[in-house]
Amino acid sequence: MQQNAAQTAEYYRRQQILTATPEQLTLMLYNGALKFINEGIKAMQEKKYEESNNKFIRVQNILSELQVTLKMEYEISTNLYALYDYSKRCLIEGNINDDLVKIDEAKEIITELRNAWYEAMKIAKKAR
Repeated sequence: MQQNAAQTAEYYRRQQILTATPEQLTLMLYNGALKFINEGIKAMQEKKYEESNNKFIRVQNILSELQVTLKMEYEISTNLYALYDYSKRCLIEGNINDDLVKIDEAKEIITELRNAWYEAMKIAKKAR
């Protein structure tokens, strides 16, 4: 029974991704990054270092994915690239040094970017 529910949830998640617009996919990436950073913080607080490391690596991978999708001919892309890069460095440093202040710094940046993206999506939808 539990396996069937897990399979249904996985199917739904895949369908959501396959039918999402590029804007929605970006929002999903931001939401995923925040989910994993929160899970990593919780694991770090519980001294589950391997688990926290894995979660922070997932966030870094999401940030790398966001970086490679940028169109660098736009000035904003250069700024976003730098913010993603800085956030990755905060995650690495915080992870290595068990420093939640650095992790929170990355979380704050990602949260601000996610919220700005969500607001831009709402404005664009109204404009259509």
